[in-house]
Amino acid sequence: MASPASTAIPHHVAIVMDGNGRWATKRFLPRVAGHKQGVDSLSRCVQACIDRDIGVLTVFAFSSENWNRPTEEVSGLMELMAFSLSREVPRLKANGVRIYFVGDRTRLSEKVQAGLAQAEFATSENRRLILNVCFNYGGRWDIAQAAQKLMQAGQEITEMSLDRAMALAHVPDPDLLIRTGGEERISNFLLWQAAYSELHFSKCLWPDFDEAALDEAIAVFRSRERRFGQTSAQLESVKLESVKSAGSPTAKEKVT
Repeated sequence: MASPASTAIPHHVAIVMDGNGRWATKRFLPRVAGHKQGVDSLSRCVQACIDRDIGVLTVFAFSSENWNRPTEEVSGLMELMAFSLSREVPRLKANGVRIYFVGDRTRLSEKVQAGLAQAEFATSENRRLILNVCFNYGGRWDIAQAAQKLMQAGQEITEMSLDRAMALAHVPDPDLLIRTGGEERISNFLLWQAAYSELHFSKCLWPDFDEAALDEAIAVFRSRERRFGQTSAQLESVKLESVKSAGSPTAKEKVT
């Protein structure tokens, strides 16, 4: 028998923020306009996560494959990143958000690299929400860099050592992975970390993703049975034992 729907809020939510370009095209706007609107959507999503006591939000902002897009779009994204940092970091700092930029920084300009480092330092004392922005990131790159790091240190490559060497080792794996825009694939995002994540594919384009869309994804998460290799019967047995333990009188109560 399947266990009843969970009442838990996912601790770690990851999002593939897809659909910015299509949002702009539908409105006869340049694609960069969609990305600008996407920044506003991210700001809204961060606040929604804080309001719902979500501990970690990880977003896919720029993949290692996005360099193949038109030059003007890539340039626009880099400029947008620099502008967004100057505008958003003070707000994030005030709201208790700690930001990490996850990905290969070697292809980024010195100006962008300096901006990322400054944003991380400015928010390093915050604890309310961890925001991981995956920028020039790819899941395959992450696994490869972890293996290379272990080899250079002369350490044995095991599942545990790889896990500790991954770029997101500072947070637990995502409970819920959302992709907006209607596509049903994860596109080289968190290939290692999403092994047991619940997946939700939203038809909503990222600039239109709001609190209601997030709540819909959380509701889907709550309806799932997370077994982690166990059977439904095993989970039900553990749950029944937990209920019995909670309902049994303590030693002090028995004495009276």
